[in-house]
Amino acid sequence: MREKLHHYAHLVRLDRPIGIYLLLWPTLWALWIAAEGVPDFTILLVFIAGVVLMRSAGCAINDYADRNVDPHVARTKTRPLAAGLITPQEALGVFAALSISALLLALLLNSLTIALSIVAVVLAATYPFMKRFHHLPQVHLGAAFAWAIPMAFTAVTGVMPPLVAWLLFLAAVLWTTAYDTMYAMCDRDDDVKIGVKSSAILFGQHDRLIIGILQLCTLLLLAGVGILSGLGMSYWLGLLVAVGFSIYQQWLIRHREPMPSLHAFLNNHWLGMAVFLGIAVDYASKADSVTIGAFMTLLSLHYV
Repeated sequence: MREKLHHYAHLVRLDRPIGIYLLLWPTLWALWIAAEGVPDFTILLVFIAGVVLMRSAGCAINDYADRNVDPHVARTKTRPLAAGLITPQEALGVFAALSISALLLALLLNSLTIALSIVAVVLAATYPFMKRFHHLPQVHLGAAFAWAIPMAFTAVTGVMPPLVAWLLFLAAVLWTTAYDTMYAMCDRDDDVKIGVKSSAILFGQHDRLIIGILQLCTLLLLAGVGILSGLGMSYWLGLLVAVGFSIYQQWLIRHREPMPSLHAFLNNHWLGMAVFLGIAVDYASKADSVTIGAFMTLLSLHYV
């Protein structure tokens, strides 16, 4: 049983939490902006746990979908399902258990968020199969990862997400498409041989240019979010750091080599963190200003 649990942990990539981080940061962006500061603690815990569960479920269904492909790719041939350490039925069972757990967790939220959570499961379940049908499965992954944003707004506000939420959603979709294309560049040669489709194959020699355009659009949309949300200097400093990371990622993929492309993909964890810290610090500073202002008002009234 211990050995099986070890294989299940590898199946859902608990040893490689980068996917959790990349799903977590946009979720936290949305929660903080929706709440205009620190969100309700229960909602925050539900979303953090949901991120871990849904990313893990996505890994399980991804390996099931790629069970006949992964053994032929150098980077993935040692995964538990590809190596024959667990069965396809077990992978499906893990996906089902994690997805049901995430849906049960969503029952702690309001009815609108529960309805949106069903869409999240559908997106996560269908993404791995898209690479058989079209060259932009990365966009589908972007929608799956970004769907936590409208869910976060409905969880906090109880109403349909406003314009700023959908701008943030679009920014997350484009950002995910950009960094997952970097990831796809690592397997491009193997994918061409096997017949698997990806944005890296579709973009071809224009991959760096298109990734750069996606990065620029992401940053512009995040700037729009900052303006509409009335975010201040801390946010803009965080966004400036994100610009620096984007430029660094372009430098890493300049020769289109697998390992530097993988490092560029991994670097997006820090980009997402920089944006979140900018949001969190900005709202925290505003809260401090309000607290100080209220204290001074009460003090003046006392002396009057």
